[in-house]
Amino acid sequence: MFFFMNSNKMFFMFILFFSTMISISANSWFGCWIGLEINLLSFIPLINKSNNILSSEASLKYFLVQSIASINLLFFIIFMMILMKNFEMNNFFSIMINSSLLMKMGSTPFHFWFPNIIEGLSWMNNFIIMTWQKITPIILLSYYFNKNFLIIIIIMNSIIGAIGGLNQTSLRKLLAFSSINNLSWMLASIMISENLWMFYFIMYSFMISIMCFLFYMMNVFFINQLFFINMNYMIKLSLLINFLSLGGLPPFIGFFPKWIIINFLLMNNFFFMTFILIMMSLIMLFFYIRILYSSFMFNYLKIKWMKIFIKNKMNYLINFLSLISVSGMMLSTMFYM
Repeated sequence: MFFFMNSNKMFFMFILFFSTMISISANSWFGCWIGLEINLLSFIPLINKSNNILSSEASLKYFLVQSIASINLLFFIIFMMILMKNFEMNNFFSIMINSSLLMKMGSTPFHFWFPNIIEGLSWMNNFIIMTWQKITPIILLSYYFNKNFLIIIIIMNSIIGAIGGLNQTSLRKLLAFSSINNLSWMLASIMISENLWMFYFIMYSFMISIMCFLFYMMNVFFINQLFFINMNYMIKLSLLINFLSLGGLPPFIGFFPKWIIINFLLMNNFFFMTFILIMMSLIMLFFYIRILYSSFMFNYLKIKWMKIFIKNKMNYLINFLSLISVSGMMLSTMFYM
């Protein structure tokens, strides 16, 4: 929560939000590109902490990857403006522009930088890179996408997000692969409509914010720390609820947006894609449950030497957010009244 203490950080934070607004409200591709550049240059000071080598490395990697994607985007936009006067659909150019945007948001097959960089960031920065930094590229992608290419990318995202997370011990990398898997749902929803994407994105941001907030409060970065920490049962319960909600298990609120997307995908005859998305969600749930099972069901009395105390106000907040997660399907029935 150091953003609210530091005027520099607040300034860059403001520019970060503002640059996204520039991009998504620009009326030319060049304006979109400028917004992306401002976004990149305002996020780097937020990542960079002088006392941490990992974060300096992460900020440099982030800069290199994003600048390569930006150069690609600019090059192909200018190329298209020269060759085609009014941006008609061209397979090659649409794939190249899509690829640079996919690289910006850390989608497969350009995802290799994403878990790597996330490993060096704090929880607050993780939250920003997994939610806010996805807005601009996805909205730009929705303006001009190659349908067949995007379907392949969605399937790849889903599979790699699920398989990549299986072997992770770091919670940050785990959430990174979870984010790659959720990106496949977001791309599927943006193919159908922007409102559907907005809904999924807001729900996903809500769930990720709870996870990042919980881990920030507990100061946990690796799975084995969950074994050592002496948690009270309410924190255990809220971790359990929110992990399952993130995985998309039916009674929780995380299932609701996925349910709606499945509904629309089937209406639009994307049967194979829906099948892959659902199957990979099961794998995601498997490794969430594996973490929860091993850290909660076994009683490591001997080694639980770290007791954590969370301030009362924060505790109420976490419990309230978990309550929203649990009552997800009750809330969702209100949409169909």
